[in-house]
Amino acid sequence: MSQAFDLIVFDWDGTLMDSTAHITRAIQHACADLGLAVPDARQARAVIGLSLAEALATACPDLPPDRYPEMVTAYRNHFFIGDEEVDLFAGVDAALAELSAGSALLAVATGKSRRGLERALTATGLARTFAATRTQDDCPSKPHPAMLLELMDQLGAAPGRTLMVGDTTHDLRMAEAAGTLAAGVLSGAHTREELATCPTLGLFEDFEAFYAWLKTQTT
Repeated sequence: MSQAFDLIVFDWDGTLMDSTAHITRAIQHACADLGLAVPDARQARAVIGLSLAEALATACPDLPPDRYPEMVTAYRNHFFIGDEEVDLFAGVDAALAELSAGSALLAVATGKSRRGLERALTATGLARTFAATRTQDDCPSKPHPAMLLELMDQLGAAPGRTLMVGDTTHDLRMAEAAGTLAAGVLSGAHTREELATCPTLGLFEDFEAFYAWLKTQTT
């Protein structure tokens, strides 16, 4: 019995790690620090998954471009306070251990910075789990397909055998643009109604439900 996918690519925040609320608060606090209008939680969540500069510019449309670096610094100051207390979703550790022992390669495509991802990988002990990773520092922001295209090229995977797993329309639209398959989890930033506008193999209430489905997928 062979697996249906040669490469499974995971988003990080809101997909593997329960960090949506923490990111939302960091965006809001950063806006307050700079004297900007503070977006509500829905507005702040909507930009999660984009590159940091693009996310902050979208959440804070009145921010002039010459203040983007100031905003990024303010956001990171808040995000890195307490981020070590943010946990992986239930079932992620065990699922990734099982998957990494199988034939499919695992990768990460995230809007986090390279520094932020490396910090998270070290904190969770997952640094050796993934064959390759891409961040906002390596590629254009989602939903541009570059992250997935580069990962497939590096790891020798075909689009029809690659699955992107994410919690936002940015993840799913990236998969669509790259020609890969996609699955959505409802544990993060975007709602079922928002994710349902994108082509997927399914939308799942949480990571454990996604993984139960994944184990039924064979060729």
